[in-house]
Amino acid sequence: MTSDFADALASGPLVLDGGLSNQLEAAGHDLGDALWSARLLADDPEAITRAHLAYFEAGADVVITSSYQATFEGFARRGIGGQRAAELLALSVESAREAARRARVGPPAGGAGRRLWVAASAGPYGAMLADGSEYRGRYGLGVAELERFHRPRLEVLAAARPDVLALETVPDTVEAVALLRAVRGLGVPAWLSYTVDGDRTRAGQPLEEAFALAAEAEEVVAVGVNCCAPGDVSGAVRTAARVTGKPVVAYPNSGEVWDARARAWRGRSLFAPRLVREWRAAGARLVGGCCRVGPDAIRSIASAPSSDSS
Repeated sequence: MTSDFADALASGPLVLDGGLSNQLEAAGHDLGDALWSARLLADDPEAITRAHLAYFEAGADVVITSSYQATFEGFARRGIGGQRAAELLALSVESAREAARRARVGPPAGGAGRRLWVAASAGPYGAMLADGSEYRGRYGLGVAELERFHRPRLEVLAAARPDVLALETVPDTVEAVALLRAVRGLGVPAWLSYTVDGDRTRAGQPLEEAFALAAEAEEVVAVGVNCCAPGDVSGAVRTAARVTGKPVVAYPNSGEVWDARARAWRGRSLFAPRLVREWRAAGARLVGGCCRVGPDAIRSIASAPSSDSS
């Protein structure tokens, strides 16, 4: 699919934002809720705009909306009806657009101007369940059932006119097939991003098979990985580029580990400029971070010398 966003990816590396949830938590917001950051679409949308703005001003070219865990089913459990849920999904795109309008950004080095982009997040079915199953996949549902779950939300997000749909944190090939069917005919390009463990999806399928599903999908303008360990990225990027011939996106977590019993992060961040250079050398065209990767890390990616991003 030809689009301005696809052309931008082809013409030069772009910088993606970092974790929206950690930026919101740093601002004092409690996200201990099944809706996660999507709760603030109803309660405090200005907070979401400010979080996006922090990433744009740190140097991100692309921000991902707060709709990862926003679904009709999830909102319904909170007593929010379908019409209002659709309004909140559209608001997730508008909040990011508003951040772009407010951003005080200059042109890239040697460039005539800098365009800011909005990616509308569509998280996996497991994100709606809010029980960690997005890191396991294999929900016991078939492709048709998962397509019926995803299509209505994707239709609403596409109607809000983001630059691209982020089909992200996909744990297995069954859900990937469903998402690839669900984006057909929406008129908005998409990227497909798996969460991985080593050289396999979280559900255990080889990445060669997983990425091959998107190779001929016209709507998919990029493929890649997110919400995984930084050390798993380089190999996955090389595989994605080789199998699909499409631009690759890469936005892993910091590398810290969540201790569910203590409800705290353990370890240290493994997200490093050296790894970012490796990912770009392997073929990544859009690089950022996911959980626990904040504006400072994105600023370091955006300020890297041009030789680091070639």
